[in-house]
Amino acid sequence: MEIKRYETGERMSQMVVAGGFVFIAGQVADDTSLDVAGQTRQILDKLDRLLEIAGGDKRQIVSANIWLADHRSFAEMNSVWDAWVPKGHAPARACVESKLAFEQYTVEIGAIAAIAESTSTAA
Repeated sequence: MEIKRYETGERMSQMVVAGGFVFIAGQVADDTSLDVAGQTRQILDKLDRLLEIAGGDKRQIVSANIWLADHRSFAEMNSVWDAWVPKGHAPARACVESKLAFEQYTVEIGAIAAIAESTSTAA
């Protein structure tokens, strides 16, 4: 089985494609001055970009994990998430309140997508 790693640093890869699956590391916003909705939008844009690199799109996400710094922002995050998820293609999802690695982040999202290995592009 071929394993392709994308945007790999010393500690982690932002995305790994293996066995017909795309594993996307937890993504956070670049602009931490934004509210939860703004950070969520930035993160979903990152997911779109990474999935495009892998040759797929958000319709192929089979699982998502969402970490919120404050559970009271659940509705605000969901307003952006719900508009982004294509109708009929909602993935299995977990959403929990968690202390994130850095306090300026209000949300983090990781995902797994199913995609044909032959469609992914070179690293």
